[in-house]
Amino acid sequence: MTTLAIRPATPADIPAIAAIYSHAVLHGTASWEIEPPDEAEMLRRFEAVLAGGYPYLAATRDGDVLGYAYAGAYRPRPAYRATVENSIYIAPTAQGLGLGSLLLAALIASCTERGFRQMIAVIGDGTGASLGSRRLHEKAGFRLIGVAERVGFKHGRWLDQMLMQKELGEGDRTPPGF
Repeated sequence: MTTLAIRPATPADIPAIAAIYSHAVLHGTASWEIEPPDEAEMLRRFEAVLAGGYPYLAATRDGDVLGYAYAGAYRPRPAYRATVENSIYIAPTAQGLGLGSLLLAALIASCTERGFRQMIAVIGDGTGASLGSRRLHEKAGFRLIGVAERVGFKHGRWLDQMLMQKELGEGDRTPPGF
């Protein structure tokens, strides 16, 4: 029996996470890095996310990591502290299974529970190769708030960057509790 699960990621997941991200860096436009970071760097980033009080999740099937998602600071300045940016990556062999939706829903719930009020999705090439990411976020209630045109260059072409936003919890109706 195949069991899909969303759970907090652990350091033991880093090799699988690094492999998933490496493929995204080398072949996609979701990340605008050009060279994939090694496992040590991915572990450092993982630990920084957790140290900041943000969630980092893994999607698994029968114990194998097929995708991951995390939230982090949208911007480093203190006035942005109630706003997070999300990131979701799915292994190429697991795309189309609905893991992105499961991860995003769990990430939204975790960020809401932690008191965050806004979530921003920064989608690389949201009108082209990353159209699936745009649709995923639309289904989860995100709205388009802007497109920065031709601000990245990767794989021999100029890329647009799309920003989408979703209110979490009480949103802007009250001040954040932290």
